[in-house]
Amino acid sequence: MATVCLQAQDLEPKGKIKEPKTFKEKMHNAFLSKRMTEATYQRDSMHLLNLAFNKDTTQRGIQYRELEGNYRALNAKYADLTEKHKALQSDYNEMNDKYTDLIRSSLNKTEQLNLALKEKGEQLLAREKRLAELEALIRKQDSITNALNNIIKKALLSFNSDEITVEMKNGKVYVSMTDKLLFRSGSADVEEKGKEAIKKLADVLNKNTDVGIMIEGHTDNVPIKTAQFADNWDLSVARSTNIVRLLDEIYKVDAKRLTAAGRGEYLPKASNETSEGRAKNRRTEIILTPKLDELYKLIEKR
Repeated sequence: MATVCLQAQDLEPKGKIKEPKTFKEKMHNAFLSKRMTEATYQRDSMHLLNLAFNKDTTQRGIQYRELEGNYRALNAKYADLTEKHKALQSDYNEMNDKYTDLIRSSLNKTEQLNLALKEKGEQLLAREKRLAELEALIRKQDSITNALNNIIKKALLSFNSDEITVEMKNGKVYVSMTDKLLFRSGSADVEEKGKEAIKKLADVLNKNTDVGIMIEGHTDNVPIKTAQFADNWDLSVARSTNIVRLLDEIYKVDAKRLTAAGRGEYLPKASNETSEGRAKNRRTEIILTPKLDELYKLIEKR
């Protein structure tokens, strides 16, 4: 307060500053000037700070508004992505359910397929077993037929090849006796030499009872017509029948095993254009078939 009063007294009426007269006044004025300078500096500094603060506040406000805008945009994107995520999650759940159902269905089909394959495998094994059994029986049959063929060949070894031939085909033994050995021309009565051959054959057949016997009569194509036979067919039947009766009644071959058939000229062995061919066609074939009961039973099981 004292300082303020002194300053007021130092002023002249016309507003002029009174010059300091004493050292004390000069020191006092210097002190005041320094204080004034410091205050001015402080004021200017505060003003600059205030300007900087205002500028910074404005800049921060701009940045804040930008950040707020970015935040709102990002928040909107987040909300949109959240909705899309929910939709995708829903699709995922649906696809997962379908996948699970598909896996279950696939497993069921796989089980069905495995079961079907197992059944087919069992059927195949059963068929292979039956096939093996059939092959074994066929081999056995072939072995029996081959043995029978050899036995008959040995039994009839004393006869010429132009009288008797023995061969094996189709699992059967064919004993072919020519007309020269068995009959006179146009006759169905068996000659003595023919009876001898049939007796040797009967001896083998009586020792091998599991053999079926068919006697087939064959002629050439030269027509025949007599009081006894109307044609070649009639003659071939009579010849085969007489041999059957001979085997049954004289040589005691079981009649149940015997079958008589007349083929006439309809199953020639050679061409009828030559005398040699016609001679081969005039024959009686005794066809021997080992019984196939076991084979037939096995086939019936299929």
